[in-house]
Amino acid sequence: MTEETPKIQEPRLWSADGWTAKVIKNEDDDGWAVAMTRDGGREPALVGPWTMGRDKKNPKPLDNNAFNTLVKTASEFVRRSEQQLHASLHQSITVTARAERITVSLDIVPDEDNPYAVLSAVDDGGQALAEVRVAPSFTLNRSSAVAWAEAGFVRPK
Repeated sequence: MTEETPKIQEPRLWSADGWTAKVIKNEDDDGWAVAMTRDGGREPALVGPWTMGRDKKNPKPLDNNAFNTLVKTASEFVRRSEQQLHASLHQSITVTARAERITVSLDIVPDEDNPYAVLSAVDDGGQALAEVRVAPSFTLNRSSAVAWAEAGFVRPK
């Protein structure tokens, strides 16, 4: 946060350290939820249940310890989501084909208008052997990698 954007520390709204916690009415039941939104984010990165107060009607007020725990939890959730997305868009497998060890990679480019993927191969020494553009739905597995290499790295159909 900059000096121009002061911390907010209200019972149902806290903002600091690049995050905003907002306690909201849970639409699914009589309880409460807390939404954690990163600064600049359109949607909450994490929404979870929030504790009821002593009167069993209103939410427990946010405090420093709760906010810090929520920031840690939301940051970890975002980190795991980014890792999962990266893993789904960038795959790699090492196979033996053409009498050598070859690492075949599939990198998906999730463009909204024209998504595609790049299939590439490198040898054990890191020398590029081939690179072709394929459909983002291409399935990279051991058999498809070996078949591509054995076929001379021609673009798969």
